[in-house]
Amino acid sequence: MAETNLDIGMVGLGVMGRNLLLNMADHGYSVGGLDTDAAKVKSLLAEAAGKKAGATTDAKEFVAMLRKPRAIMMLVPAGKPVDAVIREMMPLLSPGDLLIDAGNSHFKDTDIRNKALAEKSFHFFGMGVSGGESGARHGPSMMPGGPKEAYERVRPILEAVSAKVNNDPCVAYLGPGSAGHYVKMVHNGIEYGLMQLISETYDVMKRVLGLSNEELHGVYDTWNRGELNGFLMEITAGIFRQKDDKSNKLLIDVILDVARQKGTGQWTSQDALELKVPAPTIDAAVAMRDLSGREEIRAAANKMFQSPQIVSRPEPVMIEKIRNAFHAAMIITYAQGMAQLQAASKAYSYGLNMELIARIWRGGCIIRASLLEDIRNAYRAKPDLPELILDPAIGKKVSERVADLRAFIKLAVENGIPAAGHMMCLTYFDAYRSGWMPFNLIQAQRDYFGAHTYERVDEKGTFHTHWS
Repeated sequence: MAETNLDIGMVGLGVMGRNLLLNMADHGYSVGGLDTDAAKVKSLLAEAAGKKAGATTDAKEFVAMLRKPRAIMMLVPAGKPVDAVIREMMPLLSPGDLLIDAGNSHFKDTDIRNKALAEKSFHFFGMGVSGGESGARHGPSMMPGGPKEAYERVRPILEAVSAKVNNDPCVAYLGPGSAGHYVKMVHNGIEYGLMQLISETYDVMKRVLGLSNEELHGVYDTWNRGELNGFLMEITAGIFRQKDDKSNKLLIDVILDVARQKGTGQWTSQDALELKVPAPTIDAAVAMRDLSGREEIRAAANKMFQSPQIVSRPEPVMIEKIRNAFHAAMIITYAQGMAQLQAASKAYSYGLNMELIARIWRGGCIIRASLLEDIRNAYRAKPDLPELILDPAIGKKVSERVADLRAFIKLAVENGIPAAGHMMCLTYFDAYRSGWMPFNLIQAQRDYFGAHTYERVDEKGTFHTHWS
C-alpha cells in the first residue's frame, strides 16, 4: 500500500531532487517523490529504505500521498518543463496547496507563474538552491520567495535540511514574488565573476610565473587557509591534484579551454543593465565565457598573431601581490552583486534584507566565503549602506590592496595575458572614487549631434546650445 499523509513531495528525482529529498528524510520528515523514470523511483525507494518515504511514476498517486495543505517542490529544468509540471499538478491539487520551483528559473517567469496560480488560490514559491549535489544531500543554502503566509508550511523542513553556520540555518524567507529566484540569479552572477577572477590568477601564475600544477595546488590551498577561505578556493586547490582516469596526466591539463554556461550570469548582466546598476565584472565574466567558445576564430587569431611572449619572470613575492589583487577584486565583485540586489529590491518591491542574504550565503552555497561575515557585519551596522566598499572596514581592505591589484594587471598586460575581471574591478573602484569624470564631454557630444540637452555645474535645469 502506498504511503500517505507525507510531509512534502518532490517532482523530479534527478541528482538534486533525490538528494534533497533524502536529506529531508534523514531529518525525520516523511517524503514522496514523482518521476517519469521508473529507475529513479526505484533508486529513491532503495536509498530511503527504513524511512517514511514513497515514490511513484503516477501523478495522481503522488498527490494522494501528501497531507493537506500539500507542499510540493519541483526540481526540473527551467522553462517549459516547469510549466508542464504545473499543468499536470493543477487538476489534482486543492486551493491553498503550495508549489515550490527550486530550479534556476528566470525571475520574470516566476512572477508570471505566481500571479497565475494566485488567481486560482494556489501558493507558488520560487526558491534558489545552491550547493550542488553535496549541498543538496548534506545542507544547501536556500533562497525562498513568494507569499509569506505559505512559508510557515515548509519553514521547519527547510531550516532542518539547510547548511548551518554557528547554528544559524542558511535559509530564510526573502520577500514576495520572485525575490528568491532573483537573489539566486545574482548569487550566480557573483559566482561567474569570482570564477573568472580565479581563472585569471591561474593564467598569470601558470604562464608568467611558470608554476607547476603541484605549486598551484599549494598556492590555492594556502590562500584557502587564510582570509580568502571559501568553497571556490577550496575546490580550485583540489582540482590541481586530480588525476585523469584515461591518461597519466593531471585532469586539468586535458580539459578543453572552453567555459560553458546555462544563462544565469547573462540574466544577471541583462537585468543590471535594465536597472542601470554597473556590474562590469559579471559582464566581463559572461563575455569571456562567450569568447572562449569561439574556438575556430581563436585558433585563426593565434595563428595570425601568435601566442603572447612572456617578457618578465617576476620575483616570488609576486604571488603575495596576486593574492592581494584577487582579494580586492573579490570584494569589489561582491559589492557589484549586492548593489544590484539593493536596486532590484526597490524596483520590484522585494524588501530585501542585505544582512540576511549575506547570512544565508555563509554556508552551503557555491559562493560561501569567510568574507561574507564581513559583509554581514557591514549591513548589520548600516542596513541602508548604498555601496559595500563605503563600509569603513571593507573599504580599508580594498584600499590596502589596490596597489597590488594594479601591479597584477600591469604584469598581465605586459605579458599579453587577458585579465578582464581584475581590470573591471579596478575600473569600478577608480570610477567610484573619482571626484570628476569626463562625461561632461559626452553630454556635450549628445547635445551637439542630437539636441539631447545637458546640465550645468552652476545652474539647475537642462540646456541646449546651437553648436558651431
